[in-house]
Amino acid sequence: MERNLTMMTDLYQLTMMYGHFVRGSKDEAVFDLFFREPTGNSTYAIVAGLEQAIDYIKNLHFSAEDVAYLEGLHLFSEEFLQYLREFSFTGDLYAIPEGTPVFPGEPLLRVKAPVMQAQLVETALLTIVNHQTLIATKANRVCYAAGDTSVMEFGLRRAQGPDAGIYGARAAMIGGCVGTSNVLTGQMFDIPVMGTHGHSWVMSFDSELEAFRAYAKVYPDECLLLVDTYDVIRQGIPNAITVFKELRAQGHEPLGIRIDSGDLAYLSKKARKMLDEAGFPNTKITASSDLDEEVIFDLRAQGAKIDSWGVGTRLITSQNAPSLGGVYKLSAVEKDGKLIPKIKLSENRVKITNPGYKKILRIYDKTKHKALADLICLDHETFDETKPLTIFDPENTWKKLTLTDYTLRELLIPVFVRGKQVYQSPCLQDICAYAKEEMETLWEEYKRLTKPHLYKVDLSQELYDLKQALIEEHTMSRQG
Repeated sequence: MERNLTMMTDLYQLTMMYGHFVRGSKDEAVFDLFFREPTGNSTYAIVAGLEQAIDYIKNLHFSAEDVAYLEGLHLFSEEFLQYLREFSFTGDLYAIPEGTPVFPGEPLLRVKAPVMQAQLVETALLTIVNHQTLIATKANRVCYAAGDTSVMEFGLRRAQGPDAGIYGARAAMIGGCVGTSNVLTGQMFDIPVMGTHGHSWVMSFDSELEAFRAYAKVYPDECLLLVDTYDVIRQGIPNAITVFKELRAQGHEPLGIRIDSGDLAYLSKKARKMLDEAGFPNTKITASSDLDEEVIFDLRAQGAKIDSWGVGTRLITSQNAPSLGGVYKLSAVEKDGKLIPKIKLSENRVKITNPGYKKILRIYDKTKHKALADLICLDHETFDETKPLTIFDPENTWKKLTLTDYTLRELLIPVFVRGKQVYQSPCLQDICAYAKEEMETLWEEYKRLTKPHLYKVDLSQELYDLKQALIEEHTMSRQG
């Protein structure tokens, strides 16, 4: 869906642009978009939102109405407003493909463009990528907890507004959900939509049995009944069984039941026994009711007989970790064709940035094709896969590992080059399939819900040395 989101920015982006315009800057700037720390209890994130980031960049322009509004703020000269009327993105954008598991400190997007252009796009890119990556990651953890059972995204009514509902559902699919209740998202991205009826359907009839019969008449081959409106064990399931027998007598097989409240472990086990004894062992039991990865994990550990899960509020809002914390930081400036690396220092170690024009190499075990570590290095660096590769922890440099039987894959791919789009987003189904394949390359230890093993993200020796030199340089200048 193409939308002009050019004005979806913070005012200070425009005032900084104006400052660069007034001083006549022709510099190019390099920015990295990354997150510093993982969300929730996860060590990884599932990158998402690139398709919408592409649409944003492609449609960047200031309309006549936009310029008129900015003129009314009395902050900018007519010359700058004329520049905005003619504005377009002419830079480079590299990105990690959607569905790839990523880790703290890794540039998910790398922008190289005239400084005013690179500055403007910060806010929107962060909004798009932060949100979808957050929800894709949450969904992935929920789906991991569900194991071989399936997860449906049911969160639209609790999402933080329409866009969060639409694109959150999209991201949830990338994370591993099999479908969504959100019809608009289904229409926009050609993904399965799922749902049957709510409690109001049952309550609108004189009896639960009458409601079930009416629904079965409308959908005889898609009959899944919500059984917890009144009493699951004494009413809901017996009434469902009655209707299921009537359907079978008419030549139809029921799909199953949904339980939306109560003790889901206890109720599902009782329901399974009752359905099996009634001759319906193949009917499915779906559960919903304030679910997340921890609840699902516990229910399965308790032997709950649940085949699929409808997960809403806690997924679409990522309730236990409601923001990703992605940032967009300057890493280099190009003056007169020379690239000058930049670094941000901080008393907080995690906020010290990695300088320079960088790339990310994922290192795989050659025989098992499992990811071993990621190496952030300068873009010009090359490595010979036929030779041993020694990597080290940039914080504890004595921790070293020499690899011999490995392969390398560069994660950042070109999306825009000199303002021209060179990459077309795959359809959402292909992104979902890719995400599933990518997660298979991670060892189970990294995916644990509680206290997962930390994945190695190291710096090349050259990048490490550059970072230390810049830290030393700025430290000495402060002392001087």
